[in-house]
Amino acid sequence: MDNVIQAEGLRKNYGDRLAVRSVDLSVPGGSVLGVLGPNGAGKTTLVRMLATLLDIDGGHAEVAGYDVARHPRKVRERIGLTGQYAAVDARLTARENLRLIGRLHHLDRFAAERRGDELLRRFDLLDAADRYVGTYSGGMRRRVDLAASLIGEPMVLFLDEPTTGLDPASRQVLWDSITEQVEAGTSVLLTTQYLEEADRLAERVVVIDEGSVIAEGKPNELKSRVGGERLRVVVRERSELPGTVSALAPIALEEPGVDTATGEVSIELRNGVESLAQAAEALRRADVEPGEFGLYRPSLDDVFLSLIGDNTVTDRSARGEART
Repeated sequence: MDNVIQAEGLRKNYGDRLAVRSVDLSVPGGSVLGVLGPNGAGKTTLVRMLATLLDIDGGHAEVAGYDVARHPRKVRERIGLTGQYAAVDARLTARENLRLIGRLHHLDRFAAERRGDELLRRFDLLDAADRYVGTYSGGMRRRVDLAASLIGEPMVLFLDEPTTGLDPASRQVLWDSITEQVEAGTSVLLTTQYLEEADRLAERVVVIDEGSVIAEGKPNELKSRVGGERLRVVVRERSELPGTVSALAPIALEEPGVDTATGEVSIELRNGVESLAQAAEALRRADVEPGEFGLYRPSLDDVFLSLIGDNTVTDRSARGEART
């Protein structure tokens, strides 16, 4: 399948700071690419370049078959964008917002009304269509925002952290809407910090840190890089952590991971499930009776932390780095 987004060596500078450095990525038609990374990694800058909102300082990109730098208008005619914050007008109703955006897409009045009502129905907003958007909940605003980005029936949809700040129920509704849109043939580039979101929606994932791609692949491929099944043990008393680590270390493939805040010890077992009985016996001999004991498979959270490090986001926030 042909790629609807193709980027090679993309670069963006903000003064002396290189926000995006030589990024390559591709999105086949009718698929979802998830872009993961901590605050300040360059995700939003990447989206803004591909959506023609920022000049590209280096490299080359094509979206929907058009060179982003040479034919920005052609690109804009074929894309939709939902940013991190709702862009609809709070002083208008949802119906008025969608009709206005339809007119901006050069639809005639009747076509704009018809398309707006179609999207209000699809996003379950008809009952609230004539209320001011300023009275909506966060989840409803995001649904109006997504509907607005679909007015022009785009080939490509850019979603920049679309569910940030939403409760789990609202997030699920938005996920279902995105899935329906992809099934209808739209290609999506999704940036997110919710690992579950990328796991649920994306066929492929790119991990970005400090403006560079540091890993890419299908979610299961990335998970397999972290290792196989892992044993998770949570002690009842923090004083039992050293004894637990000592007991489990001989049957672990690598040094046990320890979270002193939660009292959790995790290890990758040498022989998978076969090592469970050995682990239980080792803890019994060490006189440790854990509060929790069980196997789990690596998640995208484990991939993210193994690649980025669990202190990255905190450290950047403390340094006051801009979110890009």
